Amino acid sequence: MGVKEVRAFFADRGLPYTVRELEKSTETVELAAQTLGVEPALIAKTLAFRVKEKGIILVTRGDARVDTKKFRQAFQAKPRMMTPDEVLAVTGHPVGGVCPFALKQPMEIFLDESLKPLETVYPAAGSPNSHIAISPGELALITRASWVDVCRGSREEVMHPPARGTG
Repeated sequence: MGVKEVRAFFADRGLPYTVRELEKSTETVELAAQTLGVEPALIAKTLAFRVKEKGIILVTRGDARVDTKKFRQAFQAKPRMMTPDEVLAVTGHPVGGVCPFALKQPMEIFLDESLKPLETVYPAAGSPNSHIAISPGELALITRASWVDVCRGSREEVMHPPARGTG
């Protein structure tokens, strides 16, 4: 699995998204933002969790952090991230290239509410140096994802963090 399968995923559905492969790595939010010349918030971070006995995919803003309490409320389980080997086995994508497209095994996909106000986000596309550009709404439709609120702070706080005093 990987970029080839992600391209086929879009082609098979007649979707107009272009998978871009770059020479530089985009495997972390920081590298992706720097390479693409965008704010870290616009990187769609894809995380794989084990919830009870099943795996799920959670896509968040690049600068968002999962809130354990909110996660427990939403999924009735403690958040347990999959190991890199588990991620590869169930998604078919390596860590750094995990995306919600062309998954090796069927998995429920969830998008964090913090993505909604953004016009365009950049999820990986099956490898640590690939991505697509897509709106959060289209991402939800294509992946049949459900919306959840599991990141720290309210959606408004994530979009506009409170100012910090300087002294």
